[in-house]
Amino acid sequence: MNKILVPIDFSEHSEFALRVAAAIAKKNDSELVALHMLGISDEGLTRMETQELQEAILNLKFSDAKFTDFLDRVYLNGVKIQNVVQRNKDFFEIDSIANKYEAGLIVMGSHGSKGLNEVLVGSNTEKVVRTSTLPVLVIKSPVVNFKFKKVVFVCDFKEDYTEPFRNAWNFFKPFKSKFKMLYINLPENFLNNQEMEEKAMEFIKRAGVEEFNFYKDMVFYNDYNLENGIYRYANKFNADVVAVPTRGRRGIAHFFSSNKGESLVNHSNIPIITFKK
Repeated sequence: MNKILVPIDFSEHSEFALRVAAAIAKKNDSELVALHMLGISDEGLTRMETQELQEAILNLKFSDAKFTDFLDRVYLNGVKIQNVVQRNKDFFEIDSIANKYEAGLIVMGSHGSKGLNEVLVGSNTEKVVRTSTLPVLVIKSPVVNFKFKKVVFVCDFKEDYTEPFRNAWNFFKPFKSKFKMLYINLPENFLNNQEMEEKAMEFIKRAGVEEFNFYKDMVFYNDYNLENGIYRYANKFNADVVAVPTRGRRGIAHFFSSNKGESLVNHSNIPIITFKK
């Protein structure tokens, strides 16, 4: 992973993401691509009157100066950073920008505060997660000394989660992470131990990941609610990050469609990383 893209909007949440990205970059000798988008299209510029155009140019210069000031952080010392200011890009297009700069990961902040669904399904974060072909690491609160030491990959053994699992496995392998695959056994889709083991073994065989240790790294966890179960186990495991598969344009809301009621852990600070099908 040579480059990590970080969208910057000058908020405290984007700084949370920047600090995490810096920690990953230092450990992996990666370069940061710090991206700021002004939201002014080429068409908009051509339609502007002279005064409006001058104001737009001033805003561009101001943003560039503010960007430089925002990146003046002690934790960025020793990290190579490439500043990118895009004036005509939407969050939907971050994936194409990331691929243009050959990034292997997108790290972004989220204002979500009501559990996984709110963290991942909301305005700009959802746009990036839903359209990105790259892993997206979502940070919603300050994280000190971030690392990929312990990872929980959430899975229900469906066939279309095979590719995200392989992608996640290959992504974390260089970090030598302690990797756990987690299945939440819910009352409405309850399986006995034998049924869960058979589905899990079939899934792992289909994924073709020979290094995965089924008896050591497969976890079956019973709970009444999917999101609560994920957080309860992740906290018990002391996970650094929870990995979640996505299904492209349908977004990630479907993953939590079975959830009802308020999450008991709706203020968990565990970072979330998504892998697309």
